[in-house]
Amino acid sequence: MSEKLLQLREVSKVFRIGGLLLGKKIRAVDKVSLDIDARRPVILSIVGESGCGKTTLAKMILRVHRADEGSILLGGQDYTDTRAYNPLRFRLDVQPIFQNPYESFSPRKPVDSYLFNTALRLGICKTRKEAEALVDQTLRDVGLSLNAVKGKYNAQFSGGELQRVSIARALIARPKLIIADEPVAAIDASLKMNIVNLFKELKDKYKVSFIYITHDLSTAYYISDYIATLYRGVLIEYGPAKAIMDDPAHPYTQLLMNAIPRVGDKWKEDVSLPDMEDREYLKLCCKFADRCPLADERCRSQPPPMVELGGERRVLCFYPLVQKEEGFVHG
Repeated sequence: MSEKLLQLREVSKVFRIGGLLLGKKIRAVDKVSLDIDARRPVILSIVGESGCGKTTLAKMILRVHRADEGSILLGGQDYTDTRAYNPLRFRLDVQPIFQNPYESFSPRKPVDSYLFNTALRLGICKTRKEAEALVDQTLRDVGLSLNAVKGKYNAQFSGGELQRVSIARALIARPKLIIADEPVAAIDASLKMNIVNLFKELKDKYKVSFIYITHDLSTAYYISDYIATLYRGVLIEYGPAKAIMDDPAHPYTQLLMNAIPRVGDKWKEDVSLPDMEDREYLKLCCKFADRCPLADERCRSQPPPMVELGGERRVLCFYPLVQKEEGFVHG
């Protein structure tokens, strides 16, 4: 058995923008490499501003998009090996949770029907009676029950309640990995931490790893074991969450840390990050160079190396930042 639950090896996804003749290719995800260990469950947060490639990366892991370059392995099995790929096994091992729970359930079907379909069609339960016991127990693990859900439609639930049903639906398969794409973005701010706390509890109870896709650094700081920061499709920093949030090594990560409050802090003013610019995706040098106050000519002319910092940390930068008593300086 592989010691890695998930392995991404220089994974890239290219989209064409515009017409066939005058259009251009955008590398929405550019040579991203990541691992999740199989020996213990973890929460890996993939963070960055809108348009950085987070959701595209998640869709490749979920097999919604096919990687144009690189490889993705689940339990040591390459996604591209179609002869060995077992769709049922994949659905049992990997489950999604999406941003808007109201779009995950048809308004014409009671939400509990989705839970029973998952239990019966994936072969987890053989009878309706077995399925009822499993569905009820799983709903109780997310703070609900079958009696509270049975026969109701999505409009009869709050956003937080319906997202709990989505989480229960994913857990019924007893997966090894859950991909949660902005799962609290459509939920009232007062309820976000309830969902985030639930992920932490379920990680240990179900021995399931999460990939948590978010631009909300406050929840990422609280929930994560590891953080991967993307910028214009490139992985620019990776490592243990506390180390990255408390001592960011990339200038862009430092910008994010300074702009986003910790859990419990209040916004002092609106913070807006730069809009997506196609030309930054096309750069072969450092994609952040034009925005970085510390960039020099090398940053603007050469691709930066991935520098190993120790303690599982790495950063894509010629001059990683090191925290000194007087502030951040180049290492």
